Amino acid sequence: MAAAAATAGGGDVTADPRGFGIYIHWPFCKAKCPYCDFNSHVRERIAEDDWREAYLSELAHFAAMVPERMVTSIFFGGGTPSLMNPATAATVIDAIARHWRIANDIEVTLEANPTSVEAGKLRDFRAAGINRVSLGIQALDDRDLKFLGRQHSAGEALAALELAAGIFARFSFDLIYARPGQTPETWRRELDRALAFAADHLSLYQLTIEPGTAFEQSHARGDFRLPPEEIQAELYEMTGARLEGAGLLPYEISNYARPGSESRHNLTYWRYGDYVGIGPGAHGRLTLAGEQPGGRKIATRQHRAPERWLEMVAAGGHATRQFDEVDADARIAEMVMMGLRLAEGIPLDRFQAESGRPFAASIDPVRYERLAKGGFLAISEDRLLATAAGRQRLDAVLGELLG
Repeated sequence: MAAAAATAGGGDVTADPRGFGIYIHWPFCKAKCPYCDFNSHVRERIAEDDWREAYLSELAHFAAMVPERMVTSIFFGGGTPSLMNPATAATVIDAIARHWRIANDIEVTLEANPTSVEAGKLRDFRAAGINRVSLGIQALDDRDLKFLGRQHSAGEALAALELAAGIFARFSFDLIYARPGQTPETWRRELDRALAFAADHLSLYQLTIEPGTAFEQSHARGDFRLPPEEIQAELYEMTGARLEGAGLLPYEISNYARPGSESRHNLTYWRYGDYVGIGPGAHGRLTLAGEQPGGRKIATRQHRAPERWLEMVAAGGHATRQFDEVDADARIAEMVMMGLRLAEGIPLDRFQAESGRPFAASIDPVRYERLAKGGFLAISEDRLLATAAGRQRLDAVLGELLG
């Protein structure tokens, strides 16, 4: 039934060209990676039947709030959702298909780790309705995999990629670069090895030291050093050039795809579309009926602690900790922060649709002109976009543009 639900569809007058996504957060991992600041936890036992019922309860809660939408993507993230039973994924997909209309070409993604046990479940996940998998490879070097706290070897990673290629028409994998001791030459060789296994999408992230992680402490102690900034910049530029030469275009700061193979779910985020967030700590953005242009935009966030989330859902049908209206200024800021990550930029008419104000009244013209003269922002035809130089320095550009 789940596989059928993932391909059933129909028209809907409320369909949004930016898409409408459902995010399901599975908060559990086998081990906590030292660089990770996501809401992930290690537990010896997981009462999966209880979790399945809780997901269904939260889905029903949000479906009553935003009915008659067309779902264009479902994303099982985490944590490590490939640790769940494929039957749980099938049940969730079926429930989504009962609550909302399903696009004919819906994208249903599962994040997975390439250990042999989880990779062996990929066929079952495909039968459950998953049609795209994103593998957390992170490195193709055993020494660096150990440094990153990963539970697999490079050999297991490559075997999982081969298996995924034989099961899924669409799959992606992640790599982390700018690792300690990495040089442009060693990264070039690793990229070439990765491209031999890549299909239509790659996510390539620079290693950053996030607050509250184990790496924050060890880096502060001087246990390791990241490459100098000029080397990091060279690695970033080389990454884009090498992948573009292989036909994978940089459609977002850290994501590369063949045209038409971009992550539809993530595009919904970056284009400032609506999405439901289910599970511990999950965020959502929902547009409700209202007098302001585009309706009322609501920011939602679920309780973060897994056990408390489960208790709250059992008691009240959901565990929403935040349900706040996003005002016009905040809508503009959020849309800009997300949209300038994309090579396509932000359509100028979205400013009017989100805030009731045209672009010229939404962005300080002095700040924009300063960034445009510096070669970091541009207006091309009908959209605002960050140039390649601007996307490389986006945090600084946003700080200057938004104040």
